[in-house]
Amino acid sequence: MPQPRQLAGNPAMTATVPRQLVHRAAVAETLLTGWHRLADDRFTVAAQWPRAHALHVSADWTAYDPLLAVETVRQSGTLLTHTEYDVPLGHRFVLDAFDVTTFPEQLRVGALPAEIEADIVFTDVQYRGRRPVSARYSAEVLRAGERVATADVAFTCMSEAVHRRLRSGRTPDTVTALPPPPGLPPAAVDRALPGDVVLAPADRRGRWRLRVDTAHPVFFDHPLDHVPGMLLLEAARQATVVHTAGRRVPVAYRSRFHRYAELDEPAWIEIRRADGAGIQVVGVQGGSTLFDCLVATADR
Repeated sequence: MPQPRQLAGNPAMTATVPRQLVHRAAVAETLLTGWHRLADDRFTVAAQWPRAHALHVSADWTAYDPLLAVETVRQSGTLLTHTEYDVPLGHRFVLDAFDVTTFPEQLRVGALPAEIEADIVFTDVQYRGRRPVSARYSAEVLRAGERVATADVAFTCMSEAVHRRLRSGRTPDTVTALPPPPGLPPAAVDRALPGDVVLAPADRRGRWRLRVDTAHPVFFDHPLDHVPGMLLLEAARQATVVHTAGRRVPVAYRSRFHRYAELDEPAWIEIRRADGAGIQVVGVQGGSTLFDCLVATADR
């Protein structure tokens, strides 16, 4: 059996993993600090959550946003795919599905940064030749032994050449994003800064224009030729907050991603249904569904 790998050997001298392994340009946006192989297709990943974050910590610094757990799980899957399944750096990853449930009582910000451990199990790894082209994995995210979140993720990975063919030559250099329209008031979507608002008014209740600012340092940590999945989940979050007039907060997301969200076409976020099962948020562009997300909420 391969020997366990880790980068954070001494807990007193922890550093983040190389940012390239989690597809981040900024070290500040790299959450992971190390990993071990526990068994075939099972791993533990260490992370640290800062007490303040540009987006995923509440404005009063008292609570972590559930989407920080999502980003931690996303980075974990990307890291392990490169390091343990030998997918080369430079390959592109496409998110197909992301289901996550968080436990708000474990999302409180403490006196120190939160030390996080994620137990990751890969399943249904599909190969072409010797390299994976798609996989599913589950995650249990722990903080001091207490469950913070559980998640199930499905993704596809491809070489840069395959991605270029799939995107028909669309690259960050050839695509010009539409100017972002004026957004909703930040307080309406439970954000502190106007730049963090991803919804703009539209023509009717329960529908908003997706507001995409490619200068945003978290959503666009590096240049992209499409709208990233994390921004779409933030749109689902903000739509839910507006729909509930801020009385309820998202705690779980069941999302499916159907096609790329393009930067140079307007896109729309719609509430399609709200009932005991949750709030169904759908993204639409050019008459096609971009993603759908069932959001579960809890009282604030």
